[in-house]
Amino acid sequence: MADVWFVYLVRCADGSLYTGIARDVAARIAQHERGKGARYTRGRGPLTLVAKRRCISKSEALRLELAVKALPRSEKETLASARIFRRLVQRTSAQRTSAQRTSAQQRKPVE
Repeated sequence: MADVWFVYLVRCADGSLYTGIARDVAARIAQHERGKGARYTRGRGPLTLVAKRRCISKSEALRLELAVKALPRSEKETLASARIFRRLVQRTSAQRTSAQRTSAQQRKPVE
């Protein structure tokens, strides 16, 4: 299980929210605090971890990060609840599975 990734949501000092992925969330937030992380978080510290969610692969973490970033701010605010974050993970996994089935069906040769 060496490929465990996390999606995390932090609140910046100005009240804005930032979403990212990392293998070690604490180390990544420390990087942000030092100004070595994402450009968006530079000068916006201190940062407070609001939520994090474990993913089984980097691919899943990237998909979930994209889904979170697409949410309106009001919905991001509710992600502090683990149950809501879990549902979002399940929804993105279901969408991926559906897309894989559709792709596989399109590749089948017609006899």
